[in-house]
Amino acid sequence: MDADNASNNANAPMQMDSGDSSAAQVKDKEKEELMETMNKLHIEGSSSGNGSANFRRKPVIIIVVGMAGSGKTTLLHRLVCHTHLKNIRGYVVNLDPAVMTLPYAANIDVRDTVKYKEVMKQFNLGPNGGILTSLNLFATKFDEVISVIERRADQLDYVLVDTPGQIEIFTWSASGAIITEAFASTFPTVVTYVVDTPRSEDPTTFMSNMLYACSILYKTRLPLILTFNKVDVAAHQFALEWMEDFEVFQAAASSDRSYSSSLTQSLSLVLDEFYNNLKSVGVSAVSGAGIDAFFKAVEASAEEYMENYKADLDKRREEKQRLEEERRKENMDKLRRDMEKSGGETVVLNTGLKDKTNKSKSMMDEEMDDDDEEDGDLEIYTEEEDAIDEDEDEEVDNFGF
Repeated sequence: MDADNASNNANAPMQMDSGDSSAAQVKDKEKEELMETMNKLHIEGSSSGNGSANFRRKPVIIIVVGMAGSGKTTLLHRLVCHTHLKNIRGYVVNLDPAVMTLPYAANIDVRDTVKYKEVMKQFNLGPNGGILTSLNLFATKFDEVISVIERRADQLDYVLVDTPGQIEIFTWSASGAIITEAFASTFPTVVTYVVDTPRSEDPTTFMSNMLYACSILYKTRLPLILTFNKVDVAAHQFALEWMEDFEVFQAAASSDRSYSSSLTQSLSLVLDEFYNNLKSVGVSAVSGAGIDAFFKAVEASAEEYMENYKADLDKRREEKQRLEEERRKENMDKLRRDMEKSGGETVVLNTGLKDKTNKSKSMMDEEMDDDDEEDGDLEIYTEEEDAIDEDEDEEVDNFGF
């Protein structure tokens, strides 16, 4: 007996070890199946690559923006003619969906993709809302535009981009930011702000244009060229003097004693530093004067982009990728924990509809219970009333007249 007990006691640990090993094998098998399922779901997806690997030094993107009536489209036509005349390899992109006719041929035209009037009719919008919605729709497929330009990058020197006359629609909209960032992340990008020179002879109007140029510079974070158009009508020397010496500008603005004039004089002191780092050129879209100087300013701005702006852009892109990577990793870790908890079974994503349905069912059940209780109360009340009515009838019968 003692020998049998000893042998049983000796075999007990062996049985426990075999049980533990089998459980460990089952657990390892479950882990392997779980990892296989996660690989099928691409849980360990590759992180987004660095956009700098696809960056090209050519072509240079020239985004032309300006107030309505400043001669923006006419200037772009002159630039296209200049590229043809000088054998410069250019490419034209039109982003104005509301323009009826263009004086130049566009290689990529938003009107070929989005019908402006149909957008207005379908979404019941006005002119500005139609332009904004058309740009939003076009921006959703703008990666294809970048791909088309990338395929032709070795054959191009410049890409000329025309924008809507309603400047705020492009500069301050989400679609404008998407388009600008898409260009700037792939090619050297320069923004040129077209100023109507004859209208800017008034100090208040001049200051309004400078404030707009300042806002565009800080919104896009790209090199900005101030292009004074229509110099064949009015020379832009006065504007250069106002930008170089704020005392000359204040002397010109002091003739007006209004509140706007005093505000303009104060703002001239604020923008003095802004003028120092700004390139300006005078051109005529009609006669072609100053176009060579304009392209020289573009080349200088492209070099400035490579030296200063690209580093800041890469830094912002890396920060954005880091945040996206952290969010993706957090979501993947959560999904991994859920799958480990479920043992590799099907994970049902909670969309909130089930809880909403259960809540509505419970509310309906409560309402039905309340209705039943009310019906019961009505029945009890009816029996009591019948008894009271019978007693009253008996009293009336027993009463002697």
